[in-house]
Amino acid sequence: MDEDLNQPLDFQNTQIAFSHRNDKNLKQLHRLFKAMNSPKLVKIGSAIAPTAIKLNLPFVKSIINKTIFNQFVGGYNLLDTQGNIDDLYRSNTMTILDFGAESKTTEEELDRVMRENIKSVELAASNSCVPAISTKLTGLAPNELLEKMQTDVPLTESEQREKAKFENRIDSICKRAYELGAGVMIDAEESWMQITMDRVVDDLMKEYNKEKVIVYNTYQLYRIDKLDFLKESFEKAESDGYHLGAKLVRGAYMNKEREYANENGLKDLIHKTRESTDKDFNAAIKFCVDNYKTMASVCASHNETSNLYQAKLIDERGIEKTHPHLNFSQLFGMSDNITFNLARAGYNVAKYMPYGPLKEVIPYLIRRANENTSVTGDMSRELALIAKEIKRRGL
Repeated sequence: MDEDLNQPLDFQNTQIAFSHRNDKNLKQLHRLFKAMNSPKLVKIGSAIAPTAIKLNLPFVKSIINKTIFNQFVGGYNLLDTQGNIDDLYRSNTMTILDFGAESKTTEEELDRVMRENIKSVELAASNSCVPAISTKLTGLAPNELLEKMQTDVPLTESEQREKAKFENRIDSICKRAYELGAGVMIDAEESWMQITMDRVVDDLMKEYNKEKVIVYNTYQLYRIDKLDFLKESFEKAESDGYHLGAKLVRGAYMNKEREYANENGLKDLIHKTRESTDKDFNAAIKFCVDNYKTMASVCASHNETSNLYQAKLIDERGIEKTHPHLNFSQLFGMSDNITFNLARAGYNVAKYMPYGPLKEVIPYLIRRANENTSVTGDMSRELALIAKEIKRRGL
């Protein structure tokens, strides 16, 4: 292991990437990613899966459970995730837990999501393999309320009460995390509710990040305004006496954002080219590394170049690879070539692991399949790497 720490970082090393998979499992993985690399098949599956799950069709549930659920989801409940958490830790990889609930509306549902998040925080605090959890505010308040909070339209008395309950839910999660020393990463959303998110998360950081980083905001760098916003957030944190927590992502709602801007006659907030997104993302990485002593960040990316760039900056500046303020993360079931090669080289890296009943995580699964097939091309890359390892093993 010590020898590995001195080896050049190579994301094409499939022997390390798939060392945790036996031959049979690797062949199954190849079949799954080959199917997911077909836009037509993904489109059909995405269209019928939600209805099939609502109708409780056993054969559909069985197929999903044995394929994409097992690949991309950690389990049906917290207890189920432990085996996967342990497997990852054997490869020097941490876990960020995420209860896969979103777009809830009733008070009963919203409170249930809050309680589940608190359970996740408590598990994280008791398990050195789990430094943080992730949560979506759309699982803690109705979307309509989050959107209206961003406008100039006054809230009704009923909406004011809903707002207070929402703020209490997210505060209860972060307060428990603060008490136990666990992290909470709050996901980004669409632009029509993101300003609400930023205000809420900023207040939480101001409250709980005074001694160390507990709460993290998420910065979607495919937006033209987010690099500047990251810098402004840091300056505000410095001025107000708390530590900024920043999770860097490229973004997940590109098509929706462009359609929304076009339909409403608004300025398109998304970079025109992938190259300009990459430029801002890497500039954000550099900014976070430059200021690592007083802020914590996570390079949450499947982009090999960006991950190599952060690793290179850490090495060039002689920063300890395991410094708690400099982290990497990829989705569970994706980009194992990045995750496990970073882990073997000694960097802080974690898998973002959703969990929950199938009906809760199906939107997440559909989003992963659609985005990765049609936008980023990650499925083709995954398939090529799996094929390369199959060839290396002579299977």
